[in-house]
Amino acid sequence: MSRLILQSQFRGITSVISCSRLWQRAAFSRSSVCQNASGKISSSYVDAGYLGDALATDGSIETVQLKFDRHSPPQEPTIYKSPLIFLHGLFGSRSNTRTVAKQLAVKLDRDVYCLDLRNFGDSPHLPRLDYPSIAADVERFIEESKFPEFAKPILVGHSLGAKASMAVALRRPELPKMIVAVDNCPVSVAGNDSSSSFGKYVNQLRLGIEKYKYTDIKDLDKLLAQVEPNITVRQFLLTNVKRGRKEDPITSKVPLDVIGKAIHAGNIASWPYDSNVVRWTKGPALFIRGTNSPYIPDEVISDIGKYFPDFEVRDVEAGHWLISENPTAFMDVLVEFIERKEDEEF
Repeated sequence: MSRLILQSQFRGITSVISCSRLWQRAAFSRSSVCQNASGKISSSYVDAGYLGDALATDGSIETVQLKFDRHSPPQEPTIYKSPLIFLHGLFGSRSNTRTVAKQLAVKLDRDVYCLDLRNFGDSPHLPRLDYPSIAADVERFIEESKFPEFAKPILVGHSLGAKASMAVALRRPELPKMIVAVDNCPVSVAGNDSSSSFGKYVNQLRLGIEKYKYTDIKDLDKLLAQVEPNITVRQFLLTNVKRGRKEDPITSKVPLDVIGKAIHAGNIASWPYDSNVVRWTKGPALFIRGTNSPYIPDEVISDIGKYFPDFEVRDVEAGHWLISENPTAFMDVLVEFIERKEDEEF
């Protein structure tokens, strides 16, 4: 692995940067990627349904119109630049990235969009929750936004949103200009995801809301504390519930049954794509990982390159929730990457 990556320092932040294009070209000249020059899939694997509808772009996946916020620079930019589109993680919403989005709109002098993904925030609820369907919604948003061809959007996704941004690039390679995956990577997580922390969160929330019908948020917090000692994480989870009048039972803003089924089925931990069938060569990809997070271990860096040959990996001193834990370092890495890659175009 030491031959494949280069350790460096950038603004005091430990970074891992992808190896040279020579290694990338050598690796992929031997692969059996089934993609023609236009980026369209032309594989017997897909025709045979090997990947199900993971790559289906014919409208067969039901989509919803996503709620969003747009944050713009204080003055009209003299040059229209590629907008950023933020995709949140599991149990998140567009409000999670509001603060950094406002700052990035100024720093990068462009619009920044924060979306509510299906079944979260204020976006519509549907029974299906997996990466192909989440990606299809984002693709619809991009198409309906009618961004100029010369300023394709830059997708920035955290956790679940990171895999969603990768899925968009693989499904519709012509849509994004760059992708930025924050603390997640294109691999399936081993083990039974139904026993994961998120599965336990859903169980506790459903117990408190559906069985015990708590009216006091403190009671629900105590129930969550049985499986999650971190109060910051619990407060984040509780943004998904609604408190009415004092005597009214607490209700959920999100479809806990749908989310629970998706977790139990492995839809959140899985990665329904195959690098022998599809990869993205239309633009650069940045993977930002938390130094105290296990989501992008060194051993998966070669897997990243199989799907995204033009990639970089950067480290930020933080855990999994690095955008909120270390927003300054996160923005420094993101801004440097975007400005450098845009400069390379000229």
